[in-house]
Amino acid sequence: MARSIQPEPFRIKMVEPVTVPDQGQREEALRRGHFNMFGLTSRDIYIDLLTDSGTGAMSKNQWAAIMRGDEAYAGADSFFALKDAVREVLGFEFVIPTHQGRAAENVTFGTLLRKGDIVPFNMPFDTTRSHIFNMGAEPVDCVIDAAFDTTSLNPFKGDVDISKLEDVIRKYGRERVPLIMVTVTNNSGGGQPVSLANLRAVSAVAKREGIPFFLDAARMAENAYFIKIREKEFSDMSVAAILRAMMDTADAINVSCKKDPLVNIGGMICCRTEEMYQKLLPRVILFEGFATYGGLAGRDLEALAVGLHEMTDEQYLAHRVAQVRYLGDILEDGGVPFIKPAGGHAIFIDAAAFLPHIPQKYYPADVLGIEIYREAAIRGIGLGALAFATEDEKTGEIRYPKLELFRLAINRRTYTNSHIAHVGESIVNVYRRREGIRYGLKVSYAPPVKGLHHFLAHLEPFNL
Repeated sequence: MARSIQPEPFRIKMVEPVTVPDQGQREEALRRGHFNMFGLTSRDIYIDLLTDSGTGAMSKNQWAAIMRGDEAYAGADSFFALKDAVREVLGFEFVIPTHQGRAAENVTFGTLLRKGDIVPFNMPFDTTRSHIFNMGAEPVDCVIDAAFDTTSLNPFKGDVDISKLEDVIRKYGRERVPLIMVTVTNNSGGGQPVSLANLRAVSAVAKREGIPFFLDAARMAENAYFIKIREKEFSDMSVAAILRAMMDTADAINVSCKKDPLVNIGGMICCRTEEMYQKLLPRVILFEGFATYGGLAGRDLEALAVGLHEMTDEQYLAHRVAQVRYLGDILEDGGVPFIKPAGGHAIFIDAAAFLPHIPQKYYPADVLGIEIYREAAIRGIGLGALAFATEDEKTGEIRYPKLELFRLAINRRTYTNSHIAHVGESIVNVYRRREGIRYGLKVSYAPPVKGLHHFLAHLEPFNL
């Protein structure tokens, strides 16, 4: 079935030439990269959907802002431009820049967590989980059950199950729960949004229990847009107003600014109270830099200040969400199983359903990544057993994730609609030959870092 999509709300002002490696070059790239998508180089790729983090295109106003960068070590004008933007767009009085999102996680979790602590989430992503593990603490999923039903059309599959959250606090005790965090949108669960009603309900629990409530807000604008189009109570509000309402539920936020804030590098922590701000600052200075630059150049701070305003543009957001949905429509027409409804930043293929004959212990999501790369030099990333399986420290039993997913993350303002169509058609081609994919993967090397070994793992195919 022919599909249509609204045209891009931008013009192309500069081009970056790309090439399509031939079949032999792709096979050599896979061998050289140890069959791990992280091991491929940019020149090996035609369309790169590994991540939407730091891979988007900046606007002419952001590039112009870069020239205003004040590179003073302390108290730079560029910091105050960022501070003003945070206050205007998000409503937080205090902002701590960091060089990227995981640096913000290092500061937040490294300051607030202690060994044995419990952190309730909807679902944390890989680096978030690993920072918590690194502190000797444990993340606990409290997402609604619909999150694990890939065919459910629940519009807010990122929501927290309030009963699960309350049970966690009751089970472990308030003293072991230093913060509650909700990821918007829920990346690990397929880029699914969290409703404003649910955020307010979580906030109420946090306030009642006296527990700080944080948002992992990397994709906050996309989440706000979904609230506008899916949560009827707020359909008449602007995305900017909905975003402020989301922020009003939280005591603080961690942000990878390489996502919705539309910059190629940067992160931040925003909070309401000077007490929290002062508590976090020592670790910022130890690991990142002074309080007013936090590992970023002044020019990066300026580009981020502009990006915070641009990310709420509703024409841009409408096209972004439509482009992800367009890819989903093509895959659905071809019978490809993926998490529905389509998420905000990516399509998450259900690799377990795509390759049901490959046991999860042999990493079907990562096998799928290899086959899609072989088909069309397109790179995505497996988010299944390789990324999220854990070992019980007492029994040695491997606990596999409930979802075995392959993510195709769409870069912001980067690829045209015809690129997206090509991605969809190529994956449908792989799906048509799926019965002939009869191999699994084993790990021949992985670094001993809990939760992060998939970034550097060496994989070896073997016939089933």
